[in-house]
Amino acid sequence: MTGAKTNERPGTRASVKHVRASAYKARAVLDEIRGMHVADAADYLDLCERGIAEPVGKLLDSAVANAEHNDLQDADELFVSACYADEGPTMKRWRPRARGRATRIRKRTCHITLIVSRMDDDKLDIRRNRAERRAAGQTTPRADRSARVAKSKAATETSVDEEVEELIEDDAASDDTAPITDAGVDDASASEEEE
Repeated sequence: MTGAKTNERPGTRASVKHVRASAYKARAVLDEIRGMHVADAADYLDLCERGIAEPVGKLLDSAVANAEHNDLQDADELFVSACYADEGPTMKRWRPRARGRATRIRKRTCHITLIVSRMDDDKLDIRRNRAERRAAGQTTPRADRSARVAKSKAATETSVDEEVEELIEDDAASDDTAPITDAGVDDASASEEEE
């Protein structure tokens, strides 16, 4: 086995059972928040347009509350260490069809478990330093990105300038090319007007 079993993983857990959605749909959202800081995961779930995001958001709040109350953890130091969805019981219903037939409807349910743990000290220091710089006004995510874009543009412009200079030197070295005159352009436009 590669890691600890699901019931032996460290951290504070919360679970919800018989959620009226398929495990397949729940896993799509859980895969996105796995490994995120709880604040980032809550923001993601608030903006997520999938219907399953609402019960997962409530479950995340419950896990954080369990960690604060039962394990005396600080909510700012928690991240989603594990989350998974298992299939629950499937409710069978029938839909009437043509010629007296009936086809089965499967209303699937799932059991969702979410585990939060304390972040490593190194990651916490990085997160706190970033938050302090933002609070001091030294940097923002937009400023960081604009600085990276400006640096990339400068590097691209210098390489383009070098290529243009090489092309100019090549054109100057070869005397085969005849200069384009305005007379040739005027003759072509006049012939188009005659037709």
